[in-house]
Amino acid sequence: MKQLLQMAFDFLGGPDPVLPGKLSAPKATPSPEPTPSPEPRDPSAPPALPLSDVFQPATWHHPRANRLIMLGEVEVAYEFKRGKRKTIGLSVGKDGLTVSAPRWSPVGEVEALIRNKSAWVLEKLQKAHERVGEMAQAKTVWADGAEFDYLGERVRLLLDPAQASSHASAELQAAEGEEAMPTLRLGVAGNASETQVRDAAQAWLMRQAKRVFTQRLDHFAPQLGVTYSRLRLSSAGTRWGSASVDGTIRLNWRLVHLEMKMVDYVVVHELSHLRHMDHSANFWNVVAEVMPDHALRRRALKQSGLALED
Repeated sequence: MKQLLQMAFDFLGGPDPVLPGKLSAPKATPSPEPTPSPEPRDPSAPPALPLSDVFQPATWHHPRANRLIMLGEVEVAYEFKRGKRKTIGLSVGKDGLTVSAPRWSPVGEVEALIRNKSAWVLEKLQKAHERVGEMAQAKTVWADGAEFDYLGERVRLLLDPAQASSHASAELQAAEGEEAMPTLRLGVAGNASETQVRDAAQAWLMRQAKRVFTQRLDHFAPQLGVTYSRLRLSSAGTRWGSASVDGTIRLNWRLVHLEMKMVDYVVVHELSHLRHMDHSANFWNVVAEVMPDHALRRRALKQSGLALED
């Protein structure tokens, strides 16, 4: 039996740091159709990168940031305040990291404390980031008029029982007018429960995911000189996609929420694994053959979130 090699994205490797303007740089320091069942995982396959890591931005930027520090490969722009206090305090909220220090505390001492607490800081920043996303999702009420993302564009849901009797149980209609948005006419009764509406919308999204992903795989595979054997939709909560030595490509159906440039990046990334089952320089050279701006797309994917709740 061929050994299944699932290649999880190495999304956090080597992002290009960007120094925000007007910040004090630190001194250098050494240093529904049923959701597809999860595929059985080969015990010998490398561990998948958690989505929480994928979502962690390469930079954390407080809107009132006035100082910058590097915590490993992660850039943290934080708000620094001095006041009448005896100790240095660190706090993380929805805006990011805030550091409060006595007027007499040297900056070096402040930065040493931040670095000493770097694991705690990054964990709290990530949790705050996730809470913001959860709050945004909680605002979505799956009913007539609900909105969600489809290929990076907002779509409004319209419950239309008559649509159920047509040849398609759901139909996407183009926007009309400058301020309008596309409408998904969903063949669901007006008194359907929120779960029923969500499941019907999710089933439509999964059908679109299979159609779109297949088109993009067929588009890029010849350019990369590879042949994939089949596409499988994944609902894994741990990775965007994977490639197997038998040519199977698995893609997380939730990618259909994101812009096409990010979908294409994931497709090219996984197809490139059919030539190199690693993340070596040779692998990235293959990716660059058809996608010279892959680093920008990769960064955009890391900073994106998913709009549809489970």
